[in-house]
Amino acid sequence: MISAEYKGETGMMPATWVCALDLMPFKATAVIDKSHFTRPLIEKSGYFAIALPTIEIIEETMYLGSVSKNDIKDKIERSGAKIFTLDGFDIPLMKGCAAYMIFKLIPEEHNQQAYDLFIGECVKAYADERVFKDGHWIFEQADPKFSTIHYVAGNHFYSIGKAYDTKISI
Repeated sequence: MISAEYKGETGMMPATWVCALDLMPFKATAVIDKSHFTRPLIEKSGYFAIALPTIEIIEETMYLGSVSKNDIKDKIERSGAKIFTLDGFDIPLMKGCAAYMIFKLIPEEHNQQAYDLFIGECVKAYADERVFKDGHWIFEQADPKFSTIHYVAGNHFYSIGKAYDTKISI
């Protein structure tokens, strides 16, 4: 989920093309098309959030990705999503995600205009302790409803699956 806020106006949308970019400091990228309501909020505020939705909120996630706030102004309210914010930020976040990260936009005008690619540096992060502990994801120990979801097409998603270990010692 990508979300943003600017002068009281909020936007929230699932995004498929989101990726970690660097670890120290933590940076990520997100592709956000020019037609999306959330994009100008990011450009104007200089901040955005990335959240990792779970099976528990798959219906809300699908709704938020199926309609545009350009067409349905109260789309977030209609989605049934329960919204909160992290201290110091007005960016809407949807309850039920495995993790939340707030990013300060690193302006790269060429990338943003040519490729719809946004880069951000993480300024605040939170992970649900039921699925993240001691710096590691522990989905295999958690209730499956807390597994993150990954969109495929239509109404079809995958969730994070079984854990595997190798014999190679690092």
